Amino acid sequence: MTRPRRPVAATVAVALLAACAPVQAESAVKLPAAAFDPAVKVKRATAVLAGGCFWGVEGVFEHVEGVISVESGYHGGSAATARYELTHDGTSGHAEAVRIVYDPTRISYGTLLRILFSVIADPTLKDRQGPDVGRQYRAAIVPLDATQRQVATAYLAQIGKGGYFRRPLVVPVERYRAFYRAEANHQDFMKRNPGNGYIVRWDAPKLAAFKSLYPGLVRRAPAP
Repeated sequence: MTRPRRPVAATVAVALLAACAPVQAESAVKLPAAAFDPAVKVKRATAVLAGGCFWGVEGVFEHVEGVISVESGYHGGSAATARYELTHDGTSGHAEAVRIVYDPTRISYGTLLRILFSVIADPTLKDRQGPDVGRQYRAAIVPLDATQRQVATAYLAQIGKGGYFRRPLVVPVERYRAFYRAEANHQDFMKRNPGNGYIVRWDAPKLAAFKSLYPGLVRRAPAP
């Protein structure tokens, strides 16, 4: 699927960024496990995370062991603007995000954050990821309870002090508002369109990096 047409100036800017930006697999970094990541004794929990274009975020997390399901959507704005064509001027408040249902006895919340910032999103970039620029492409953590918020805050402090990144971390920990499921054509986009030019250039390398850095966390088959 072709992403929506942009104004000429924006198209030129994105093309320049795409030409200059490194392939994600080359910039991936193996981060440490979360030092604060208490066990959660339930079989089902939900996480909401943002890391740029939701195609690749969803595509990577679908391959994580312990993940039950992933869906793409919008978080941060209102129901009235939770549509793809209304998020691309950056004023809706929405971020392209994913909702992950996972089994905390098999994969922890801290490990989801570790994967997010190791291979999917650069936490030092403000309102952009890869070739995509705008507030809708911000990386963000959206805790759904107090424990998730504590883990998120502690992990950002941990990796920020660890010297893993050249620039300061700017990723926000946002208050949960509502998650709106994206249009059907965005669900499982990477799985259904492996030959799409955007997927090949930007998202397939993220999945390859995940499999290379964390082979023990890879599912045998992607989650639905």
